[in-house]
Amino acid sequence: MVKVKAYELRAKTSKELLKELDEMKSELAQLRVAKVSGGAASKLAKIKIVRKSIARILTVYNQKQKAEARKQYKGKKIHAAGPPTEENPQDPPRLEDRAEICKDSTHKDP
Repeated sequence: MVKVKAYELRAKTSKELLKELDEMKSELAQLRVAKVSGGAASKLAKIKIVRKSIARILTVYNQKQKAEARKQYKGKKIHAAGPPTEENPQDPPRLEDRAEICKDSTHKDP
């Protein structure tokens, strides 16, 4: 297999990328078997090319996944731990409420 180019991979769909990834992985397995059984030097040199090609495919695939996720969540707000709401009574009282509670309390310090 020839060295794959990243710009060629970006033009493919995710399914095509995964299919090509499987092909590369099976080719790498065959090359490793050839290495153990004393294969030709050309096959040994090809291992590096196939490994780099697998890395390129995975990189482009992950970039596509991230781009899709960004597109999906674009413009949406993240609801992280914000201020307590009246709907949840287990939230701790706000600072202003605490001051009122302290004023109203009948507890006297000794």
